[in-house]
Amino acid sequence: MLELARLVRWIAAGAMAGSLAGSGADKPTTINLPKPRLTGEMSLEQAISQRRSVREFAKNPLTHEQLGQLCWAAQGITDVRQGFRAAPSAGALYPLEIYLVTPDGLFHYRPAGHKLDRLDAKDLRTPLYRAALEQAWIAGAPATMVITAVVQRTAAKYGDRAPRYCLLEAGHAAQNVLLQAVALGLGAVPVGAFEDQRVRELLHLPSDQNVFYLIPIGRPAQ
Repeated sequence: MLELARLVRWIAAGAMAGSLAGSGADKPTTINLPKPRLTGEMSLEQAISQRRSVREFAKNPLTHEQLGQLCWAAQGITDVRQGFRAAPSAGALYPLEIYLVTPDGLFHYRPAGHKLDRLDAKDLRTPLYRAALEQAWIAGAPATMVITAVVQRTAAKYGDRAPRYCLLEAGHAAQNVLLQAVALGLGAVPVGAFEDQRVRELLHLPSDQNVFYLIPIGRPAQ
C-alpha cells in the first residue's frame, strides 16, 4: 500500500481538482429498487470458491433486482435501527458513495430507502472505457459500479489515518460485490487503472469525492 503521506497528498490533490456535481447532468429520476434478498441458492463458501475475474460479458442488461442486490452488497443498510451497512466502516462514518454506469445512464445509489437516482440519461460506457485506459471490459459490461469516497467524513474523527481507512473500506465493499455477483450468476472484475480526473469529470462527481474502484459486472459470455 502507498505510504500514508503520499495517500494524503493524493486525496488532497483530488479534492482540489474535482468538478461540481451535476454539471451538465439531466434531471434525476428515482428508481425504487426491489427489496434485497437475504437468502440465496449459493453458500458463501461456494461463492468464494467460484469467484474469478471475468472480463467478457454477454450483452444482456442487468435487471433492477440484480442492480439493487449488488448495490445492497456494497453499501446497503443491514440494521435499520442503528444504520449499519453491509461493509464495515471505521467509526460507522460511511465515506463511500456508489454509482452505476449502464446503457440507461448514470445512477447514484441511496442506501436510505434503497433507491437509485439517475444523474445523467446518456450511456457513458464508451467515454468511461476511454478514461479507463481503453480496457475493453469497461465498454462491454452492461453495468460498471464506481466506488468513490468522501475522505473528509472519516478524517473528521481519524485525521491522517482517514485515507488508509477509506481504502480499506473500499476493499471490503468491493469484495462483497464480487461475491454477490457470483451468487447471482454474474461475473465481475475490479479495476484500479484509470485516469482519476477524467472519470471524476465524466461522472460529474463533487470535488470532495475520490474514485477508488471501477467494477464492470455482467453475465459471463458463453
